Amino acid sequence: MKVIISGYGKMGHMIEAVLQRRGIELVCASEDICAIPKETAKECVCIDFTTPEAFRANYPTLAANFKAVVVGTTGWYDIKQEVFAAFEAAGTPMIWGSNFSVGVLALFAGIERACQVLRGHGYTPHVEEIHHIHKLDAPSGTAKSIGLLIEGALGEKPEIGSQRIGEVPGTHTAEFTSGVDKLSFTHEAFSRQGFAEGAVDAALLTETITGVHEFKDLILE
Repeated sequence: MKVIISGYGKMGHMIEAVLQRRGIELVCASEDICAIPKETAKECVCIDFTTPEAFRANYPTLAANFKAVVVGTTGWYDIKQEVFAAFEAAGTPMIWGSNFSVGVLALFAGIERACQVLRGHGYTPHVEEIHHIHKLDAPSGTAKSIGLLIEGALGEKPEIGSQRIGEVPGTHTAEFTSGVDKLSFTHEAFSRQGFAEGAVDAALLTETITGVHEFKDLILE
């Protein structure tokens, strides 16, 4: 497998290190993914960690030119359907996710099961997320995913709180409070390492799938 990284910030550098350690070829890391020649792109999986604005501008090129695409960028979910349609029409496999950490996926699974038990028993949900001051979207894509999961499984829409503090990699907490007790689920990332490992795992998975998939569905199923 050959990889091109779209976006060469902190996550891009972390993904580069994971690829090197695993012996996976990195063709290049680019801040201008649309400038990659088509013949090169067709041989490569693109791992995208850019900005919402960049992804919105770039996704038609990603869908048309690349062998497959992994999207870790968030903040574009309001145009999900048109993005998915572009990849489906091009026949380009796409794996997207609000969070590629396996630990976060375990958090999702635990929250969903708890909601199934708590449903109808008077629990009020709340989601809180904390990230570094450089994060552009708030609430985070992961927090929004947790909120949707809770709304579907518990039947209650949670409020979501966001904090931007220092260089915090990412902390997500879901709380369920009743008149008699409170249940809390928290995932705290120590670094971006888990996100990078998961993104590379997703890139490897693109070789076994067709169509568009959310990362958590592929892992949890």
